Amino acid sequence: MPAFLIALQFLTRLPVRLPGMPAAAQVGRSLLWYPLVGLLIGALLLLVQWALDGTAPLLQAALLLLVWVGLTGGLHLDGLADSADAWAGGFGDRERTLTIMQDPRSGPIAVVVLVLLLLLKFAALATLLQSGQALALLLAPWLARGLLPLLFLTTPYVRAGGLGAALAEHLPRRELPFWLAGHGLLLVLLGGWLGLLAVLVALLLLAGLRQLMLQRLGGCTGDTAGALVELAEATVLLVLALQLSA
Repeated sequence: MPAFLIALQFLTRLPVRLPGMPAAAQVGRSLLWYPLVGLLIGALLLLVQWALDGTAPLLQAALLLLVWVGLTGGLHLDGLADSADAWAGGFGDRERTLTIMQDPRSGPIAVVVLVLLLLLKFAALATLLQSGQALALLLAPWLARGLLPLLFLTTPYVRAGGLGAALAEHLPRRELPFWLAGHGLLLVLLGGWLGLLAVLVALLLLAGLRQLMLQRLGGCTGDTAGALVELAEATVLLVLALQLSA
């Protein structure tokens, strides 16, 4: 249970109190619960959507996006902003890229990327809600947070210290593949064809972004992990919306 609470406290802004400073081993084991936290976020979004039933789809999409960002506290958006600035300003240089990521300020590239991503999410959400496919609200955050432990399992962590280092060093390598496979199977069973499509698209995105991280940095950081979550959510919503529009 402490590992689940660690995951819940880190990935959301829900009122969670830990009994004390968690041990590094517990922090690593919290990766097992990341997909479940994503499922919980999705379930809360579905509950909000149910409460908004009858509201115009555009307004629903805007309010749901507001709740979505609020539930996570913009954690992954911050990682995307830092990654966008670093990738644009790093000019292909590893050390320069890592240095820019540590700068708390956001440049114009970060702002543009965030605006475009939120606009894309909003448009995809509106399309899905108009088509009666609110299940995407469950699939996208669930799947995106399932990619995080897979990233840490398969990719070196390149920044010393912090939560990311503890996750990478103490992640439960033997158990994690079985947990992820179980979540993936459940996601496909629940989502059907759309669930299978979402899983395949997310895995392809992970493979592509992971390759970019390896080429530029030699591995991943907390910021690039956050960027992965946001890009995965947006991509899943976009692909599902395009599939329904075809």
